[in-house]
Amino acid sequence: MRTSRIRRSNPLVVAGRSVAALAVVGLLFLVGSSAVAAPTAVGLGTAGSFGVLAGSGITNTGPTTITGDIGTFPTTSITGATSLTLSGTNHGGDSVTQGAKTDLVTAYTTAAGEGPTTAIPADLVGMTLVPGVYSSAAAIGLSGVLTLDGAGDPSAVWVFQAGSTLITGSGSRVVLLNGAQSCHVYWQVGSSSTLGTSSTFVGTIMALTSISLQHGAQLDGRALARNGAVTLDSNTITRSACSTSTSTTTPTSTATSTLTTTPTSTATSTLTTTPTSTATSTLTTTPTSTATSASTTTPASTSPSNRTGAAQITAVPRGPVDTGDDSIG
Repeated sequence: MRTSRIRRSNPLVVAGRSVAALAVVGLLFLVGSSAVAAPTAVGLGTAGSFGVLAGSGITNTGPTTITGDIGTFPTTSITGATSLTLSGTNHGGDSVTQGAKTDLVTAYTTAAGEGPTTAIPADLVGMTLVPGVYSSAAAIGLSGVLTLDGAGDPSAVWVFQAGSTLITGSGSRVVLLNGAQSCHVYWQVGSSSTLGTSSTFVGTIMALTSISLQHGAQLDGRALARNGAVTLDSNTITRSACSTSTSTTTPTSTATSTLTTTPTSTATSTLTTTPTSTATSTLTTTPTSTATSASTTTPASTSPSNRTGAAQITAVPRGPVDTGDDSIG
């Protein structure tokens, strides 16, 4: 007859396993949180080719330059088009504009759902912001300078969510640093947006209602209004393309290490000078007749048969000279 044995778990082992399991869960939570911390670029679809896109018409006053397409639907009126300088296509209310309006709704919804978010004050003046999602339950304003720092990452993304309006003051501006690009900056606006006189703004504005650029305002991005109008007044709108790498400075000229200089003339090391007379014993050469090794001798002077005009060394003897015939000169 077999007796059954009941195995009892060691409480310390169970506790240890529980702690380990909780640590793993906590680690997974932290990894998951950091994985969603960085925002992703908002896909604009066919709306990405537009510099200006409206729902109830486009009105322009004065000379305005737009890089990109323009269009408006369902209201198709465009006023002041004759003073527009357009680097793109005026689609009016055609099927391309209608498709872009549909893609704009999708992009607007995507931007509104980005997170996690960081709360921001009503005025962004004086702030330097790293990539992220920044949200205000009410309005977003800018009365001075806002700096966006990309930290060397050309794919860095900023998403701003305004519960109501986006309004910038006269002369205000957005500055991009360290690889930050306007094509990766998005403003999701819950109502309407106004860019102040002579202000400089950056990013794609997606407003639920209308967008107005006051006199002289410049926008490096897009003005995309879902339902309202886009109003322009002597503005410049540039739809900058994204770069995939950080910019580098290329020198205008480069000298290679293998560069060699060829002399115009080369003296051979075998060049020799044959003296006309050889002095033995204690002959001394006066300083005036000494030929230095640095003297330049033309190749023609190396021939013993052609020594006319060549520098000769004259020995001035002092004292007895042995002539070889046992006589004293």
